[in-house]
Amino acid sequence: MDKRVKFDFEIYFTNGGSIKGEDFRLDISGDTISDKELADYIVEDLRLLMVGQTKILNKEVFNEAHKRKPVNEKSGTELLIDLSHTIEDGLVTYKGLPAPIVCDYLSRENSKQFYEEGTQFQIGKIEMVTNTGTYLDCPFHRFENGKDLSEIGLEHLADLDAIVIRVPFTETLEITENELKNYEIRNRAVLIHTGWDSHWNTEKYYENHPYLTEGAARYLKECDVKLVGIDSHNIDCTSGKTRPVHTTLLGAEILIVEHLCNLSLVPTDGFTFSAIPPKFKGVGTFPVRAMAKLTNKS
Repeated sequence: MDKRVKFDFEIYFTNGGSIKGEDFRLDISGDTISDKELADYIVEDLRLLMVGQTKILNKEVFNEAHKRKPVNEKSGTELLIDLSHTIEDGLVTYKGLPAPIVCDYLSRENSKQFYEEGTQFQIGKIEMVTNTGTYLDCPFHRFENGKDLSEIGLEHLADLDAIVIRVPFTETLEITENELKNYEIRNRAVLIHTGWDSHWNTEKYYENHPYLTEGAARYLKECDVKLVGIDSHNIDCTSGKTRPVHTTLLGAEILIVEHLCNLSLVPTDGFTFSAIPPKFKGVGTFPVRAMAKLTNKS
């Protein structure tokens, strides 16, 4: 059954003055609406500026046929999909590298001595190598004079137009330029979905994993992609001691994100990708909270 809301409002401005309304009525979607949603709607609908405190008073929801589109019915919804693994104490990301140590520097119990009764804090301590969890590689990781994390602009890390290319590991472990053709990839983040993340945190994850060939890396470089990600143990083949994909991509200042996950939840196209590490000087690799942002415009 259609619902309407009746309410009074008071809106105060940061530069002085106020406006008030009584017995205001709006159509709503669902059985309730928050005071903040109502205040936000009034501010936007009246195109108010310099708004400070807002008050919604005498709110009442009742049944009545809608006269126009409900104020809290969104025309477009935004969905964020987490593409990064959880980092926890003892996690092995890369065999041979130490697992992170996640512990208390100051525990809640020990903090009691510094504060009034009922006030407690925890300060954590983390010891880890930078190649932990889902992480981003920048040129300094491979090249002594390459850009480090502090020198990578946010435009290379956030809200990149992106595409997923699906190459299941059950079909091939070696991903060549042939698997990357016939896609719109120029100036985009290219995410390779192999499904290998299903082996995360198991012995199988570390060996015989999917990887890109040197030819595939050259092709991506020639197409001027912005970033390349993969849900595998390494973007390079690790059976030898060379790393041509890292060399080619990072040499062209094309960023790399390894150990992605959940790419099966992301559409092939129509989303943006972000993977933002802290702004460290003298560091070439660091964990990121990688994500895809989808907008449903229906």
